[in-house]
Amino acid sequence: MKKFHHYITIFASTTLLLSACSVGKKYTRQEIAMPENFKNSEVVLTSDTLQLSWRKFVQDPLLTSLIEKALSNNTDVNVALLNMQQLELAYKQSKKGLLPTADLSIGANRTWLSSNSLNGSLSDQFIGTPYMDDYSATLRLSWEADIWGKVKMQKEESMANFFGQKENLSALKTRLIVQVIQSYYNLIALDEQLKIAQKNVQLSDSTLNMIRLQYNSSLVSSLAVEQAEAQKKTAELLIPLAHQNMAVEENALSILCGGFPEGIQRTASLDDTIVGNGLATGVPAELLSRRPDVRAAEYAVVAATSRMGLAKAAMYPSISLTPSIGTNSIQFNKWFDLPGSIVKTIAGNIAQPIFQKGALKTNYEISVIEREKIALQFKQSVMVAVSEVSDALAKIKHTEQRLQLIHAKSNALAKATADASLLYKSGMANYLEVIAAQNNALQNDLERITVKREKLNAAIDLYRALGGGTDTLPPNTP
Repeated sequence: MKKFHHYITIFASTTLLLSACSVGKKYTRQEIAMPENFKNSEVVLTSDTLQLSWRKFVQDPLLTSLIEKALSNNTDVNVALLNMQQLELAYKQSKKGLLPTADLSIGANRTWLSSNSLNGSLSDQFIGTPYMDDYSATLRLSWEADIWGKVKMQKEESMANFFGQKENLSALKTRLIVQVIQSYYNLIALDEQLKIAQKNVQLSDSTLNMIRLQYNSSLVSSLAVEQAEAQKKTAELLIPLAHQNMAVEENALSILCGGFPEGIQRTASLDDTIVGNGLATGVPAELLSRRPDVRAAEYAVVAATSRMGLAKAAMYPSISLTPSIGTNSIQFNKWFDLPGSIVKTIAGNIAQPIFQKGALKTNYEISVIEREKIALQFKQSVMVAVSEVSDALAKIKHTEQRLQLIHAKSNALAKATADASLLYKSGMANYLEVIAAQNNALQNDLERITVKREKLNAAIDLYRALGGGTDTLPPNTP
């Protein structure tokens, strides 16, 4: 018996010693040659900037209310929160990997034995019954020694998955905020297009009445009336189109906010909209800590590193210890007659994969390749992030230049339209010049709204490209 305990002591000591071993590779961020500055940035940028909260970026109370509703009610966000809860449970479970498993079994069975068998004749002789009862209750523990650090790697993978999902949730919220802002500004732009169309309908109607008077006086032909009517219809066609696009945009915005289609209250014009100005862009390297999608991509590399270590550990032997204690009796009234009914066992096992090793090695090689793929995707996400900031900076710069040119063009066309009407009334210009001037002014006004919306969208794109700021974090972070 002492010799048996000696072997158990040696077995336990060896297990504890081997538990210090680890085959997993510790994650280290790969070297990425980041540029010193963003393209299209004309100032020397500092690295002491912080994420900008959307509440500071958006300064319209109506829009703020819509964003709050979207963050609370949007279906995609709520699904992502449930995914967070699932991963949190998986992470908590991974922390219990070193604990032994225990199971309790209680059973009773009766066996009628053959009278011609040895067991049957002995049962009849010693027990006095043609059957044999067996009553047992056993508490069994099972513990696998974490020799190769598998529990640690499982914990690291679960933690990386959890925080990766947390970053995905932040990225989702940022995208949702951007979509709500853009949809809101699209509605305001459609309102302005409608106003321009209605204004041009009135102007075209005035021109048409003037030409009809001249036609009735035989000063112009019917062709002049028909072309003036066509110009009026051109402006009138914009009205139902604007209403149609408004309805579609309002429906889409309502769905983003987690509700059924309804009317959306909004600011009067694009000139009244206020978004965060002078966004501090910082340096490209900051995107590694700012952008939630970039951080999520890096967490994916961490998880893949842990899976690679687990695949490697699967090729090595596993050591387990299984003690048990219970009671056993052939008579019910002596089932728990202690200590006579007590039964104890202890077992130690070492398992080394042999014939499966080819498959296990292949799985490990696949995990190495998979990690390399995810690492490249992380690098790609960084490159895309830098490119998106540079794109947004270029759009902001050049849309401002276009707006200045359109403003100058608007002044010239407004004067041309007024002069054409005066010259036409005095007989110094024909009706085609009046119609052309009005049409050019109409197209320029529509283009002005489009470029103003592009400038706003460029500012929104820059906000998103820099990482945004949802200023709320998922609860119960482990």
